[in-house]
Amino acid sequence: MTQDASTQDTFISHLVELRTRLLRAVVAVILVFIVLFIYPGPSAIYDVLAQPMLSSLPEGTRMIATGVITPFMVPVKVTMMAAFVLALPVVLYQAWAFVAPGLYKHEQRLALPLIASSTLLFILGMAFCYFVVFRTVFQFIAGFAPQSITPAPDIEAYVSFVMTMFLAFGVTFEVPIAVVLLVKSGMVTVQKLRAARGYVVVGAFVIAAVVTPPDVLSQFMLAVPLCLLYELGILVASTLKKREASTLSSEDEIATHHEP
Repeated sequence: MTQDASTQDTFISHLVELRTRLLRAVVAVILVFIVLFIYPGPSAIYDVLAQPMLSSLPEGTRMIATGVITPFMVPVKVTMMAAFVLALPVVLYQAWAFVAPGLYKHEQRLALPLIASSTLLFILGMAFCYFVVFRTVFQFIAGFAPQSITPAPDIEAYVSFVMTMFLAFGVTFEVPIAVVLLVKSGMVTVQKLRAARGYVVVGAFVIAAVVTPPDVLSQFMLAVPLCLLYELGILVASTLKKREASTLSSEDEIATHHEP
């Protein structure tokens, strides 16, 4: 077999492996979606999601649906989003399993902590957005509404806004993982990350200005956690590096004592 044929076979085998991993991730999401669709149902899930907005509206006011099939499609979209979040550990595991064969043994040991921490941080980001950001921002906006206006948000626009914010805060809470991986891979050092603090602060507020609504409060509530999580990532990466150095030093001492 020629080298070109061997390379082509390897490429095809990687494509087959990628397809298999993607199918497993999609099947996991679909199975969770079916369970949620049966119980508690799309309507119940949407009602929970809409609670922060409803609590900020005047008493007796409800949200509206302007589209013909919107009352059906929006709760289904929300249920799909919930299914993806619940199936996230499986999705992340499939992604890791695809790249794991090309990693060293000590890198493969990071799989379980990485998947668990990534899932937990993403969910924490969404929870922070739901319980803190939404309630604060919606009450803040409602306080500025003139008495002559009766707010009646469209549910499709609301869900689009919510999904964008959930994604923004979920990804923001992954910053410590990204920082640790950058240091562990040797792409950057802890010292360089510390030196880049000023740029990170500016970048955090720029990202917040692009992603969040055009009000200072929501931008501030995204940028500040991003900066704090960056510092947390530096702290964890520094601790891991010190632990690695201590382990290597101990191994060197043991090897020195065993030398004839």
